[in-house]
Amino acid sequence: MPFFRQDEGLAEIAQQILQTTSEKFPTLTRDKIALTWIVYEEPVIVNTGGALSAAEFWQYQVKGFSYRGVERIYPASIVKLFYLVAIQEWLQGGMIAESLELNRAIRDAIIASSNDATSLLVDVLTGTTSGPELPANPFATWQKQRNIINRYFASLDWSELESINVNQKTWCDGAYGRERAFLGELMENRNMLTTDAVARLLHSIIGGVAVSSERSQKMMQLLKRSLNPAEFVDSDGENQITGFIGEALPRDAKIWSKAGWTTQVRHDAAYIEVPGVSPYLLIIFTEGGDNAQNKSIIPFISRHILAGQ
Repeated sequence: MPFFRQDEGLAEIAQQILQTTSEKFPTLTRDKIALTWIVYEEPVIVNTGGALSAAEFWQYQVKGFSYRGVERIYPASIVKLFYLVAIQEWLQGGMIAESLELNRAIRDAIIASSNDATSLLVDVLTGTTSGPELPANPFATWQKQRNIINRYFASLDWSELESINVNQKTWCDGAYGRERAFLGELMENRNMLTTDAVARLLHSIIGGVAVSSERSQKMMQLLKRSLNPAEFVDSDGENQITGFIGEALPRDAKIWSKAGWTTQVRHDAAYIEVPGVSPYLLIIFTEGGDNAQNKSIIPFISRHILAGQ
C-alpha cells in the first residue's frame, strides 16, 4: 500500500507552482522535473523520538502530492540516503563492525556529500572493491555481491522501491575498470531512484522506524542542516543549502536534508519544520544541463511550497 494518499488541495497548489515555475524557467519543461510533497497534519507522526512502533507508524497514511513521482531518474548523491540506511541495518544486525574509520566515512558521505567516503561505504556494504576488469566468473560473483543492497531494499516490500537501482558508487571523474563494466555499455545499470522512493525512505527515517528508533535518530543527526551561512559545510564552492530547498526557508526553520547534483541533474530531499506551519517533506528532482546549473530553480519551488501551506 502506498504510504501517502494523493490530496486534491495539495495537488491544486502544487500544479499551480509547477506552472509558475515552468513560466519562470523555460528550460525546465514538465518532463524535466519530478516532485513529491508530503504534509504531516495532527497528530504528527514524525520526529517524535521513536514514540510509535513500526507497526503503529505504518498504519497512518499521510496526505501528499506526487508529480512524475514514479519516473526513474539518476539520483546523484541522493542515493547516499539509501546507503546510510543500509549501513545502519548492517551494523544493527552485526553484519559489519563499527569503527572510527567507518563512522568517519558515514559522517563525511552525508554531511559533506563525499564521494570518496561513499566509495568505502559501498565496499563495506557489499564486500567488493574497485579495481581492474575481472574474468567472467569472478565478475559474476562480484556483481551478485554488489547487488546485496538492492536485495535488502526489495525485502522491505515497499511498492515505491520496486523500480529503483542502488548498486553503484558515486564518482567525481567517472568509473574505471570493473566499475565501468558494471555500469553497462550504455550506462544502463546506473543508480536510479524516484521521488516517491526517496520520500518513503526519508519518511521512515524521520518516523523513527528505519532500522530502529535509535538508528533513525543517529541518521537524523547526520541529516540536520544549519541555516546559518557561517556554518554551511562547503565543498568545492558547493553546499547543501545554497541552491537547494533550505535556501528559501526562514532562519528559524529546521531542516533535515540530502542534496545531489552533477552537470546534468540537481536534486534535493528534505524534511522541514517551520513555526506555525505543518511539518512537511519535499523531494525535488530536476534534469537537464541548464537546470542543473541553475541554483535558483529549487529555492523558487521551495519558497512557493512554503507559501502555499
